[in-house]
Amino acid sequence: MDSLWGNVFRVRPVAGTEALLRRVPMFTDLDRRELAELEKILYRREYRTGEVIFRQGDPGVGMYVVESGSVAIVYEPTERLLAELRGGDFFGEIALLNETPRSARATATAPTVLHGLFQPELFDLLERSPRVGVKLLLPLAQNLGTRLVHADGELQRLHERLATLEAGTEPDDDAAMG
Repeated sequence: MDSLWGNVFRVRPVAGTEALLRRVPMFTDLDRRELAELEKILYRREYRTGEVIFRQGDPGVGMYVVESGSVAIVYEPTERLLAELRGGDFFGEIALLNETPRSARATATAPTVLHGLFQPELFDLLERSPRVGVKLLLPLAQNLGTRLVHADGELQRLHERLATLEAGTEPDDDAAMG
């Protein structure tokens, strides 16, 4: 193919932020133009090792996509590690829908680069381009629905375990009272 037609039909390789966003399930339905529109409202931030991104209880205002480095998600009262996130992972997406306090602390565990998508810019995008907004919100809602079903299953298992433990301790409690 000569260079003129090669340039016309050449598929541009995906790189940079676009390549990162294509790895995020929430953005897989967006085409190149829509991803470019999304890129315009992202905030790129760098964090040092040990730097806190947000604390548990802070108001949630947006989600983050990890470009490089790593982020620990920790439940503060017990310091229990909930997740270790790396390039292409994302967190905090519930904050795009409501401003409830963060349920855990996020800390960079290495030099880390994140892209933040915040609620005010998302809502502005929804007004300017409802089609893109629907393509963003539908996967987000599906993801949250999947997590809700998983959490419901975990809660059910905990209720069953608690009932088993209570059933096992009831005779001792009765003996102590009797």
